[in-house]
Amino acid sequence: MAADRTAHRGGRAVVRRAGRDDAARRWTVRLSSGGVLPTLGFLYGWTLFLVIQTGTIAAVSVGFARYFGALVPWIADDHYLIAPVHLSTGYALSLSTTQVVGIAMIALLTWTNTRGLDYGKIIQNVFTTAKTGALVGLILVGVLLGWNHTAVAENFGNLWAPRGTVDIVPGLTALTAFGLFVAVCVSQTGSLFSADAWNNITFTAGEVKEPRRNIPLSLALGTVVVIGLYLLANVAYLVTLPFDQIQHAPGDRVATATLNAIFPGLGPTIMAIGIMVSTFGCTNGLILAGARAYYAMARDGLFFRSSGTLNGARVPAWGLVLQGIWAAFLVLPRTYNPATRAYGNLYNDLLNYVISAALIFYILTIAGIFRLRRIRPDADRPYKAFGYPAVPALYIAGAATILLVLFIYRAATTWPGLIIVLLGVPVYFAWKPKRPDTATRSLRTRG
Repeated sequence: MAADRTAHRGGRAVVRRAGRDDAARRWTVRLSSGGVLPTLGFLYGWTLFLVIQTGTIAAVSVGFARYFGALVPWIADDHYLIAPVHLSTGYALSLSTTQVVGIAMIALLTWTNTRGLDYGKIIQNVFTTAKTGALVGLILVGVLLGWNHTAVAENFGNLWAPRGTVDIVPGLTALTAFGLFVAVCVSQTGSLFSADAWNNITFTAGEVKEPRRNIPLSLALGTVVVIGLYLLANVAYLVTLPFDQIQHAPGDRVATATLNAIFPGLGPTIMAIGIMVSTFGCTNGLILAGARAYYAMARDGLFFRSSGTLNGARVPAWGLVLQGIWAAFLVLPRTYNPATRAYGNLYNDLLNYVISAALIFYILTIAGIFRLRRIRPDADRPYKAFGYPAVPALYIAGAATILLVLFIYRAATTWPGLIIVLLGVPVYFAWKPKRPDTATRSLRTRG
């Protein structure tokens, strides 16, 4: 589910204690001060705290709890300790056993990370290794034991035959060239969300050993390994299950259906354990990295002051606590569909908003490379932009195209993301240090 949402190098954490060597911080791009248009840096941090990081933590923690429920039936979405209390016709608050387990995991991992980087690092290394091994195991089992000649013939025998198509919007299907283009762009939201934390290693740049070497290596290896594993996992699904079974897998859990086809009756249990390992390690990585961003903002006077201090274990404990409280709160709200009388989760909507918001900031970040090359041509550049200018330009063009299509064809879950970002503008000017030299002094105190 989220096996790639942990910043890593070769599956191992490479961060060190905060404050051990401030030289690394000189190469860290400031999130919320200095440089060009600091407002945009703050808006990313604002959106990160409000939706991107905390919403993802909430989603993954409840994902852990739901799969835990496959092993412990007491844990269920409809087993309420506090029944839904409606705030409106479409929204409610509740506390189910699933939500309790999700909140408990957030609290546990927040606490362990406040104890020091070594605790978070050990958890990250163990669970990153375990979940990567589990995914490799799934691939090998699917290809070696699950090979189904009927499924292979159906899935690979007639690649261009349309099957199971539905309208993207009324009157537009993937059966036309333009419809196929739109479908490809729209379908990127799931994969983009799965890989959205590929850059979290940069949040801990000041704590990374040999940052000039390890940060680019982590970003490159992590991205390549994750994409490779995901592609191979899809091969395992396609050689095991016919297309119809993939398309209609119960709860959209294709991996579970694959293992159940190979090990009848045991598949759901095996997959539940694998997903629990994956989501536990994923949540830890998100919690560890996110607080470092709020720490940088607070040091520039643009977040709660307490988040800009380190505790006795040399970690931003208050940033971790604030992040944990908000993420735990996001577990509680529920959406409600009056037509079906079914409850959903608010963070599912928030996560749909995340992708459009994140793409905006990624485009601006890459565009910043071109601007800095122009206004600071002689600046020292310890990190190189691979393939400049062609690769960055292609990224901007591709991301902008996907974003435009989402704004047009997925307006209900795209425009709200932009609104969340823009809500941060008045917050920035309210929080902005009154004296312009505050950020400069803040940077000097850090070396």
